[in-house]
Amino acid sequence: MAVVTGGAGAIGGAIVRELADRGHRVVVVDRAGDISCDLGSEQQVRTAAAEILAEYGRVDVLVHAAAATDLVELDSLDLSVWRRVQAVNVESALLLSQAFVPGMRERHFGRIVFVTSDTIWKPPSPDLLGYIASKGALTALARSLATSLGSNGVTVTTVAPGLTRTGATAYQPDEAFAAAQATQALPRPLTPHDVAATVGFLASDAAEALTGQVLVVDGGTLLR
Repeated sequence: MAVVTGGAGAIGGAIVRELADRGHRVVVVDRAGDISCDLGSEQQVRTAAAEILAEYGRVDVLVHAAAATDLVELDSLDLSVWRRVQAVNVESALLLSQAFVPGMRERHFGRIVFVTSDTIWKPPSPDLLGYIASKGALTALARSLATSLGSNGVTVTTVAPGLTRTGATAYQPDEAFAAAQATQALPRPLTPHDVAATVGFLASDAAEALTGQVLVVDGGTLLR
């Protein structure tokens, strides 16, 4: 059983299809998902997790692909907007991990994958301050969980996409995509499937020795 947050989006949807193709039964947690949930609400996230466990009994794979991209800039920072971005992007991942990890520990198997962003290392415009900070926090959370859960057979990794055409990036002009592609070692447009294929691998038995790592799926813009 796999749970994917943000599965109604382009990247999340591609991840859902990839996991289903690999034989996973997938439950989408999203406003328009199998489990309708506002990931910015602690109570709704806890309720969604409880519903999943009550109905399916177990979760072996958790993929957190949901993201709030509300614009937050230092000079005009609205703390309520900042907090919502952190709640959706970081706290919901923490709460779902808290709910599903006990079963993973018991079965001595689990795969947790957080989708972050390569903007952690190369921040773009100042108004993405909240988003970038949340992705940095999510990366640190993954590393901490990887250390604490490894002895229980649970791996925790992150996938950091580059600029990919989705509904969430539709506001970006064509010039932004062209400029991003020009910095890539592989000069081709990035697609949601690029991320999904990587997540599919990380959720598989083949990735059992890989944890605490960030896989940057950006065509080689950042050579880390």
